[in-house]
Amino acid sequence: MTDMTLDPGARRAILEACDQLRAEAEQVLMRLVRCPSTLGNEHSALSEMGRQYEALGLKPFAVPTDVAALEGHPGFSPPLIPYAGRDNIVAVHRPREAKGRSLVLQGHVDVVPEGAEDEWTTPPYEPAIRGGRMYGRGAGDMKAGIVSYLTAFRALRLAGLQPAAEVQMQSVIEEECTGNGALACMVAMPKADAVIIPEPGPGLPALYSAEVGVVWAWVTVTGRPAHVRDKQAGVNAVEAAMAIWRRFEDYEREMNDGSRIHPSFRGVNHPVNVNLGTFEGGEWNSSVPTRAKLGLRVGVMMGNTAANVRADIERIVEEARGDAAMKGAKVKLEFQGFMADPCVFDMQAPIVRMAATSYADLTGHELRHYPATGLTDGRFFQLYQGTPVACFGPDAQDIHGIDESVGMDSMHDITRTIAVTMAGWCGVEKA
Repeated sequence: MTDMTLDPGARRAILEACDQLRAEAEQVLMRLVRCPSTLGNEHSALSEMGRQYEALGLKPFAVPTDVAALEGHPGFSPPLIPYAGRDNIVAVHRPREAKGRSLVLQGHVDVVPEGAEDEWTTPPYEPAIRGGRMYGRGAGDMKAGIVSYLTAFRALRLAGLQPAAEVQMQSVIEEECTGNGALACMVAMPKADAVIIPEPGPGLPALYSAEVGVVWAWVTVTGRPAHVRDKQAGVNAVEAAMAIWRRFEDYEREMNDGSRIHPSFRGVNHPVNVNLGTFEGGEWNSSVPTRAKLGLRVGVMMGNTAANVRADIERIVEEARGDAAMKGAKVKLEFQGFMADPCVFDMQAPIVRMAATSYADLTGHELRHYPATGLTDGRFFQLYQGTPVACFGPDAQDIHGIDESVGMDSMHDITRTIAVTMAGWCGVEKA
């Protein structure tokens, strides 16, 4: 079964319904962007998703992220904060007669911090449309994709149809730091025949073909404080921490040597990124600083594993103890957040080919294959369940940056693509 078997009249009705719902979809996206759903503050966005599922005639329910139940799973990452009050929200459509193939529509509601708010043209949680793009934190990554799958399902209903197979809708937390929300939902829910995750591409619509893994590490250096007049009597924790960081810069260069790069990333410049994401240090300008803390994000290339990279990080920190700047300093290494393996997606999987064909038919353009130097929740389904994943989304720009935005035309194209792909994959019956 492909989307080509969809009755032309039904196809036309679905696409006309998508067009009718376009203005409403933009309003839904605005509602979601107004939710400042950073780590630990996801409640407003999760509540909004519950309301959206109810508006589709579905009954939302909570799926908790249970550390005790998940920590033995190979996809689990050590969490940063507790999970109480932050349950994932799921809804399930069940047909009258299951004739087609089942599908998961999944998206994360969490967003990264907004950064320097005064640098934004308009406030990050006050969505604004300029030049056909909606600006706001999370607009592109990935609330527009979530709105696309909601609108696609609503369009089938408006056309008098519904999927003739089970469709799970999953709103998850922590895609940006652990992925444990997606893991919890995958473990809790029945295995589906395919997954669509409408994550944004690299500034243009694209299909994820591969993605690196990621390890988060935290290095805390404790020195010996002194008055600046007796500077030589102290041990400067900031200088010691930066000596450790310089070793990670060397490691990054080593990991990007051509001999280490997987064929999936051929042609991608510098695919393994090591980032000094956070830094805390010092107490007073006229005191030798006591303590400094580095927050590191270390990429993992295919052919390597998160476990191996963790061991590399442990070795680098241990070797740094011999540096002159470290003399007399104490070092503590912790792993919290991502412990994620890299992933190659099956680009020949029927759901992937169907999505690509649908997009090309509807827009006249191809979805570019995208080997990502970041990661998505798609890895869980591919690596640990063997479920094919079509991971593609709208044209988002400046994600994680200032003035993040998403193209409204592009979001509409993705909505239409998901609607036609869902109808072809699941089959349809009268609503």
